[in-house]
Amino acid sequence: MALAVDTARRPGVRFADARLLWPRASERLVVRNGQAETLSRQEDRGIGIRVLRRNGWGFAATSQVTRDAIRSCAHKAERLARLAERTRPSPVPWVEEARGPRNGRYATPVREDPFAVPVQRKLDLLREAERALHVSSRVKSGRASASAFLDRKWYASSDGASYESTLVHVGGGIEATAVGEGEVQRRSYPTSFGGDFAQGGFEILAGLDLVSHAAECGRLAQRLLTAPSCPKGRMDAVLSSDQLALQVHESVGHATELDRVLGYEAGYAGTSFLSPPDRGSFRYGSDAMTVEADATVPGGLGSFPWDDEGVPGQRYPLVREGRLVGFLTSRSSAGELGLSRSGGTARAEGWARTPLVRMTNVSLRPGSRSVPDLLSEVRQGIYLETNRSWSIDDRRLNFQFGTEVGRLIRHGEMQGYVRNPLYSGITPEFWGSLEATADASSWHLWGIPNCGKGQPGQVARVGNGAPWGLFRKVQVGGGG
Repeated sequence: MALAVDTARRPGVRFADARLLWPRASERLVVRNGQAETLSRQEDRGIGIRVLRRNGWGFAATSQVTRDAIRSCAHKAERLARLAERTRPSPVPWVEEARGPRNGRYATPVREDPFAVPVQRKLDLLREAERALHVSSRVKSGRASASAFLDRKWYASSDGASYESTLVHVGGGIEATAVGEGEVQRRSYPTSFGGDFAQGGFEILAGLDLVSHAAECGRLAQRLLTAPSCPKGRMDAVLSSDQLALQVHESVGHATELDRVLGYEAGYAGTSFLSPPDRGSFRYGSDAMTVEADATVPGGLGSFPWDDEGVPGQRYPLVREGRLVGFLTSRSSAGELGLSRSGGTARAEGWARTPLVRMTNVSLRPGSRSVPDLLSEVRQGIYLETNRSWSIDDRRLNFQFGTEVGRLIRHGEMQGYVRNPLYSGITPEFWGSLEATADASSWHLWGIPNCGKGQPGQVARVGNGAPWGLFRKVQVGGGG
């Protein structure tokens, strides 16, 4: 790593860093209707080198990790930085980082290496769980999946950061699809779109206990076929932890990424309804809304000791009691806003990509009420659980979400199921209707392994935590 940084550090270079991933590995297994549908394992290695001159960045990467290839890569990055200077008349914003330990080693605590577990053992677990989904002939499709990711990284920079980290992420889930009565209904566990993920070993997948939850998934998918349509109108809504975590992800996490706020993402995935002057003054939601970014929470997909610019992982608020107080930042975007340091959220998908501002673990803090106490505040409303579909505009302002499960609430008690529930809103109005959040017993940090962003596209693994939440007078409707 010293070779890469030293080679790149030529006259006029303000900053240089290098990231070596060796190996970067992933494994994915999917069982559908008794058959192994997907069985893939990928592994690569390579080094990415960035160079910052006064007015421009250069980046180059190579999968060849010989000394000659590394030197050539570093020279290329520096040449590209010199060329980039011609396109920018003013210096690139940049903040120095001198706080906290900037070197060391970190490895995910793993009890059982997921890549060492025999494939047959993993397939047997998934087949058993998928088989149990088929509680009747109406369950036409069952699916069980598991994935594991490994990133072993070496990092060094010209300003003294140097670390080695090994991150292991594991997770999975099950899904039953029932057909009948002119309807198709799906029920997932522990949540939709591949399930739940966390930092750890094979024990994470085993701890999800997919087999014991499979039959209930199948039964509920079947039951939803004959449930009445979701009523339409404005009503109180209680969102489950997993649904509220996705709401945080889409309408708070992405909206507070400073590169989006500054317009850098306008070409792909949009911008943000927020602007830099909003920090400290904009009313994002009610007093019950406090959202934090936390890269230090144990076990999160967005947890790490240092980001891809050598900045230590941090915990800090984005929204405090309904007021916007911070953004997710990199060293460059923080400099553009005039901040004293980066929030440590710059991450790249791999060695061949340059870091972007990404969510860490962006979470809504729990309140003090028990779930029964929260429900007791609802005279007539609806409970919404597990995302089925979502749509949100490029500014993260107008949205509509559909859920797999909806249940009517009357006088604080859960009643029958309803079919194809939807809810919609405008971000600050919706969060302004947040009456209360349940206590920590309902809070969970969900792992999202496929958050997309950037051009060329990058996929990040992030965390979003939430308790149950009560919202007043939400626009609710049925999808058929």
